[in-house]
Order: sequence, then C-alpha cells, then structure tokens
Amino acid sequence: MRRTARLLSGSALAIAAATMVAAPAFGGDTGRLEVFPSTVVPGAEVTVNTAACGADGSAAGDATAVGGGTFTLAPSTHEQDVIGRFRVPPSAQPGTYEIVAKCAGGKHATVAGDLVVALTATAAKDPAQPRGSVKTGVGGALGPDPVNTAAGVAALAVAAAGGTWLLHRRARGDGI
Repeated sequence: MRRTARLLSGSALAIAAATMVAAPAFGGDTGRLEVFPSTVVPGAEVTVNTAACGADGSAAGDATAVGGGTFTLAPSTHEQDVIGRFRVPPSAQPGTYEIVAKCAGGKHATVAGDLVVALTATAAKDPAQPRGSVKTGVGGALGPDPVNTAAGVAALAVAAAGGTWLLHRRARGDGI
C-alpha cells in the first residue's frame, strides 16, 4: 500500500514539475486587440483597444502592415482598456492586415487583431437589410395606390353590410 502511494505521489510531483517548466514566466499573449471598425475603406480612421495591458498601462501599436505606421495606446475610461487610433492611408490595398500592440510598463503582453480593407464603402458596411414590398399579387393595406386600396375597403364594407342585412332578414323569417 505504501509503495503504491509513493509511486502515485512521485508521478504527481513529476507532472507538476513538468508543467511548471513548460509554463512561461510572464503573461505572454494574454487578451486580444479589438479593432473597430473591423472592415474599413482606405482613408478611414480605426480605433483599437485591449485589456491586456491593465488599467494604468500603455502600449505601442503597430499598423505598418496596412501602412498606418505606429501609434500609442493610452489608458481610457472604458473599463480597464488602453485605447489608440490610427488612419488607414488612402493608398491601402484591399485585404486582411494584422494590427499588433505591445504593452509597456512591465507587462510583456503582445496582442493582435485583424483589419479588413475593402475597396468600396458598401463592402465595408454591414450587410444591407431588405426593404420594399413583395410582389405577390394580393396587395396590401398600404399598397402603391391608395385609391385602389380605398375602393377595395369600400367593397368589403358593402359586402359585409349586405351579408349582415340578409342574415338579419332570414333570422326574422322574412325570407329572401
């Protein structure tokens, strides 16, 4: 029994030691870099933020992949984020670019996010919501021609009144 317990505790110690050796000594790649808007046209301004650097931290941003150069991320009032901005140059080509920020002030975190550059503003916007009417042949209360709609409503009212009158006469026994 003691031998099994020693063997199990020795195995547990070996696993714990291996885990500690494999773990990095610093935070490394914690958090992520949020890019807003994530899809832009050339010439647009982009805002990036991350919580990886802490509330009082700062970071050096790098948007050279898209031609935006370097920028600084500073503490903001938004939770514990640091925030920065850069402008995508008008000469930027369409594609997906990696934007990177490296924390300063003792934090050794490097975070990255993707930015998509599109040629047209419509490609950079959210997908358009459908609008308009469906041509089913039935029409609607707010159809394209209010005169036809009013005539239809009047015809239905006359039919309802006539049907009610006929049912009333039948119930009284007058017949048709």
